[in-house]
This record gives sequence, C-alpha cells and structure tokens, in this order.
Amino acid sequence: MRLELTWPNKDKFLLAPKDEAGKPVWVDPDHPAASEVRLSDFTDAVGEVSADNPHTDNLLFTGDSLDVLRILAEVPEYAREYRGKVKLVYIDPPFNTGQAFDHYDDWMEHSTWLSFMRDRLLLIKELLAADGSVWVHLDDAEQHRMRCLLDEVFGAQNFVASVAWEKDKGRRNDTAVSGSHDHIHIYAADRRRWGQSRNLLPRTKEQEDRYKNPDADARGPWLQGDNGTAKSASASSRWPIELPSGRVVVPPSGRGWAFGPETFARARAEGRVYFGRNGDGMPIIKKYLTEVQGGVVPRTWWSADEVGHNQEAKRDHLRRMFPDRPPFSTPKPERLLERVIQIGSNPGDIVLDCFGGSGTTAAVAHKMGRRWVTSEIAATTVGDYTRPRLELVVNGDEGGGITEAVGWAGGGGFRSVSVALSMYSATPFGVLLAGWATNGRFARAVAGQLGFDWEPDGAFCGTRGRMRLAVFDGVVGSEEVRQTVAALGDKERVTIVAKAVLPGADEALKQLSQGSKIRKAPRDLLSAGAKRARRRTEAAERAVQLLVAEAAVL
Repeated sequence: MRLELTWPNKDKFLLAPKDEAGKPVWVDPDHPAASEVRLSDFTDAVGEVSADNPHTDNLLFTGDSLDVLRILAEVPEYAREYRGKVKLVYIDPPFNTGQAFDHYDDWMEHSTWLSFMRDRLLLIKELLAADGSVWVHLDDAEQHRMRCLLDEVFGAQNFVASVAWEKDKGRRNDTAVSGSHDHIHIYAADRRRWGQSRNLLPRTKEQEDRYKNPDADARGPWLQGDNGTAKSASASSRWPIELPSGRVVVPPSGRGWAFGPETFARARAEGRVYFGRNGDGMPIIKKYLTEVQGGVVPRTWWSADEVGHNQEAKRDHLRRMFPDRPPFSTPKPERLLERVIQIGSNPGDIVLDCFGGSGTTAAVAHKMGRRWVTSEIAATTVGDYTRPRLELVVNGDEGGGITEAVGWAGGGGFRSVSVALSMYSATPFGVLLAGWATNGRFARAVAGQLGFDWEPDGAFCGTRGRMRLAVFDGVVGSEEVRQTVAALGDKERVTIVAKAVLPGADEALKQLSQGSKIRKAPRDLLSAGAKRARRRTEAAERAVQLLVAEAAVL
C-alpha cells in the first residue's frame, strides 16, 4: 500500500495558473500544450563561447520553465548534453505566499501550485545525473506539501535533508510569531551515490584553531580536548593508567576511558598520547589534522552570519549593481548559493536553475567554474536584471557577492536562447498550426517535437538513427512520396510530416518503403506528444513503486 498526496485536477494539465478572470485553466492531458516541445533559437552570445557546439555553452533562456525543461530533456541536440547529466538543480520557485511583488505575482491555489511544480519536477528528475541532487527553496506556505510531492517524484528514500536558512536577522513586531528562516529541501537522484560524491565544507578558522601542537610533535597539529574520558561508560572502561610522572589515574566517578586498553597501548607505543606539559595530566590520544577528512560535514542550520541574508543581497549587492531599478523583494545572497554549489557540485559540473530571477545561481556558478543553464519567463526581468548582471560577471566588472572570496576576475561567456510561442492554436474548429509555423521554422519545430536531430540534407531535415525526417509545408501525395523514398540511402526509412495528406499517399509509402510512415500535422504530432507525456508520468510512478517495494523487503 502506498501513501499519495492527492489534489483536485491532479489528472489534468495546468494550462495557465490564472486566466483573465484570475482562475486556473485546466485541460486534458492530450491537449497540445501538455506535451509540446517548443522551438528555441540562439539569439546572441556574450564573451567566450564554443565555435563547435553552442548547446554546451552556458545558457540563458527567456521562456517558461516548463518549456525550457522539455527542450533540455527532449530535443536531441540538448538532450545529449543535459539529460541525465545535470549535477545540481537549485530552484527558488514561487512560494505561493499570496503576495504581489514588483517582478511577479506570487499566488496560486494549492492544487494549482502542486500541479505547476509536479510537471516541472518530473522533467528535472530526467535531467539529473545519477549522483545529482535537487535543492528546492521555499518558505512555510507550501514547504510541507512540497515534501510530499518530492517524496512522490523522487522517492522518500532519496530525501537527504531540510536546511533551515536564517534569511532575516531582525524581528518583526507586527505578527504573532516573527519568521526568520526559509527551508531548502534536498533530494538526490540516488541518496547513496550522492552521499559518496557530495563535498564537505571547508573548516572555519575557529575549527582549525582547535588543532594545536603544544608538544612540537613532528606529525603536526592535533585536536585539543578536555581529557581522554567519556560519559556513560561501563565498569570495564575504568582501568588504571600509570602516567609518565609515576602517578596512577582512573577516570572520575561516572566516566570511563574513551578508548580500550589495546588502542591505548598502541597509541602510547607510537608516541600519540599526550600527558600534559609535565607528564602528569590525564591522557589524550592525539587526532592529527593531517589524518582527518578534508573538511566538515554540512549541518542543516545555516545562519545569516555564515551565508548571508535577504537584506545583504538586496541592499549591499543588487542595489549597487542596479541603483536606478527597484530590487527584487526577496533576493538570495551569493554566499547562500556558494554553499549549495560547493556541497552539490564540482568545477565543470552542470548547475541548473529554471526560475532564474535576477540570475544569482548562474552568477555564482560562473564564478565557481561550473557550467550553468538558467531560465526566466519574464523578458523584462531578463533585460533589466539577469542578462546585465551576467554580462558584468563575464567582463569582471561585478565586484559584489563572492567575487573577492573566490578571486573572480572575469572570463568565460554565455549564449542567450529564446523560446518560441506555441506551434499550435486552439480554435472553435479544433487545434490548428500557428501562423508562424511555416517553411524552415515549421520543420525545425517538428524535428524537436518528434525527437529528430536537426540535419537539413536535400529532401530531409532530420535524422534519428536510420530514420530520416521529411517535412512538407503543405500537401503530400503519391508523387512526393516517390521522390522522397528515392532519396533514401540503403536501409534507411523516412517519417514524412505534412499539413495535408492526399488519398493514396499512405498506401504508396507502405509499398515503397516498409517501416516508413506519414504523419499529418498537427493531429499526429499531438498524439505522439501525449504518448510521450503519459510515458513520463507512468515511468515516474513505476520507479517510486519499485523503490517502495524494495524498501519494504529490506
């Protein structure tokens, strides 16, 4: 038996969180928007970018997060670089607080918000590397429901931790209880593998100072402690030890030695026991700095002193970068993202944030030597904040945040990518192709929708193994079929897509090239997309059910 979070319209697709009347718009899963893979275009580049493969560059998308995630997961040119290869996803999605901010309206009904997030998390799961992780940043409004949703998508056994971040050091007096922290839920694609690959945090100066070398030991500083005793010890741990001074000691009442006789004898023979300056102190077995792991295990309480707070990001950073523009209401400090990225990734790894906002995640990832992909739905936000900020980072002209701490002086680059409008238009007469879907752009959109590599070559425009793609911006009949088949290579087959198919064309293709097929746009494109979306949901459900069953056996 499996627990499941349910909500109204869970089996529907959320077309829009709000229409003109402020109501969510729900449609059936076979609606074109529920599975459409939209066309994307590289618009321009900043700094140093690849001359060979633009898909491997740092990418700034302007478009809805759902469309961007679909592009990364399903368009072959992107999927080769990102599907199953993203090491870290950090998202700071709408908190659903009911507030209206300058840059977005943070309100959805609970079921609307859950569907909104579920569709995106399913795609994020496909993009994560086997040792990757997703970090979801929220306040109290929806974080408890998000935990249930993350359990459903990633499996409860892949929950890592919930971090409490002190976002505000002050105190509000106009509320019953003054909230001071946000939640960051961490889930792994595979908790065991992530635990083996995640990074430790550097020791603080205070932690380093606990290691000293009062006896000039050639092996270096060692951990200082009170003495070699421990609480709640058994009677067998209270045995006598003769000190170098000749005095015999036993632990105080209620305590015992923190080591056994054999361990103590071996350490004493190796010169690893400290008896105080005069050889008359309680023994301590030394733990050398050179022998301990190269950092400290992260804790779940992150104070503002350690990683910054909202006002630090708002007052000391964004306002200095953009003094003439209103800052975001709740920006995240770069020190916070530095810690997330430090724990969850390594230089060269891919970091993704599909709710880009002012670009904090991308900026920090860039300064820390990671590859990054970010997206923002509002073109005005991209133009006013995200892109200008990232340009400053690339040019070495952005001196705030972690710039000085990591020694960032500029370099690298990124490409801007725009997401096209829908290829489909819903009308009273059914779903039609949009007016822009003609010629080459129509063919490119079809290639992405059906999972073909875009490779224009004579009669063909795409390739998927031995299957070629031919797209007709109009009618296809028997003669067009014969010409297309004649252009095929040995053992090749073709998928023909046309806006209209004349009688006899399908039969002609069956006779000339078994295994080839004709699809009519938009009808057959919609059915293919619906099947793909259904397989994604069913696969996620099967994976979680399997993991639950395995956990029950264990």
